[in-house]
Amino acid sequence: MRALVTGSQGQDGTYLTELLEGKGYTVVGLERGDCDLGDIRAVEEMLRDVGPREVYNLAATTFVPASWDDPAAALSTGVACGVLLAAIARVDGRIRLFQASSAEVFGTPDQVPQNERTPYRPRSPYAAGKACADHVVAAFRAEKGLHASSGILFNHESPRRPAHFLPAKVAQGVKAIVAGRADELVLGDLDAKRDWGWAPDYVRAMWLMLQQEEPDDYVLATGEAHSVRELVELAFAHVGLDWQQYVRVDPGLVRGDDRVLVGDASKARARLGWSPSVTFEQLVQLLVDAAT
Repeated sequence: MRALVTGSQGQDGTYLTELLEGKGYTVVGLERGDCDLGDIRAVEEMLRDVGPREVYNLAATTFVPASWDDPAAALSTGVACGVLLAAIARVDGRIRLFQASSAEVFGTPDQVPQNERTPYRPRSPYAAGKACADHVVAAFRAEKGLHASSGILFNHESPRRPAHFLPAKVAQGVKAIVAGRADELVLGDLDAKRDWGWAPDYVRAMWLMLQQEEPDDYVLATGEAHSVRELVELAFAHVGLDWQQYVRVDPGLVRGDDRVLVGDASKARARLGWSPSVTFEQLVQLLVDAAT
């Protein structure tokens, strides 16, 4: 059993590699610079050399705001997915592919919670690139008969997230205050809400999707929306501090994002037997305990 994982050194890539190796897979990790995913001949050659049974395409821009500064990189997500699928069709149509999508494809949704039938309304280059990849997956699945599936991933966190992601920023800020290295934590909109889960749960779902007889797309989410205020309160309470004494809101960081992105993972629960194993409170505690 051989698997190819693009973006193997990111949060999801490292957890997925560990999961697959624990199941007896030989995992080949692919990082930026290893192979041009826009070059179909190079991708075909790579697939022949590696000989994977499964491909997990996790490589992409990961930080939504950064996609405005480099839209070409963000939009290349769709191109790379298409090239991978075309190469699979040419080399070995039995190879199964997982495409990492994002709740950002829903933009400003008109329904809460969101599911697989919620219309796509991307509001950033990042989201547009992910949406394009999802459409390409559906096209190759329908027209070429490939076992290709997209996982529409809502926010999922772990100690392996860099500090520019909000939960990591909060956890590291709390630890810095406890250690005396800081006396405040500066944040933006405390009322913004998101559906935050535990990253290892989400990579488990990726593997489950490729074990199904039929390919399909799945929303992966906890089904619970929590505010930044709740996140902060739990993080400070975990170390015995009152968050109101340490948190300062900077109006310049308030984006006015009133979207409620929360996912309905009923399909994944029913068909994959998947469900989150970590509660929101447990997640916050794990992040704070692991922060340095």
